[in-house]
Amino acid sequence: ELIAGKKVAIFAVPGAFTPGCSKSHLPSFIDAQKELKAKGVELTICIATNDAFVMQAWGASSGGEAAGIVFLSDANGELSKALGLAMDKGIMLRTKRFSLIAEDGVVTHYFSAAEQSSDTWAPNVLAAL
Repeated sequence: ELIAGKKVAIFAVPGAFTPGCSKSHLPSFIDAQKELKAKGVELTICIATNDAFVMQAWGASSGGEAAGIVFLSDANGELSKALGLAMDKGIMLRTKRFSLIAEDGVVTHYFSAAEQSSDTWAPNVLAAL
């Protein structure tokens, strides 16, 4: 329902408040909000396997929520598992870093961190749009 009929950017991180996610991945999307909207992206969503309270706190403290990014929890890893992007790190299930563009629920662009984490950051996503 959230993405029905919309062009959205979705990015996932291994964990809220983690160094790489907080210093690079998330800020790249915060900084790119105007450019993403100019390219027709109506909504940006950040996903991690942290619980909803942690995701809300990260969104509020990072400035991401104020920038218009929606922070969603995949606490049980259902989405991560369905996409084949779950990592079992012993302590808890984590999501492999990725980004995608979807239009009306259909993925049109997918960006993997298999080679470099920065392949999933906003500048790479913008370059493909």
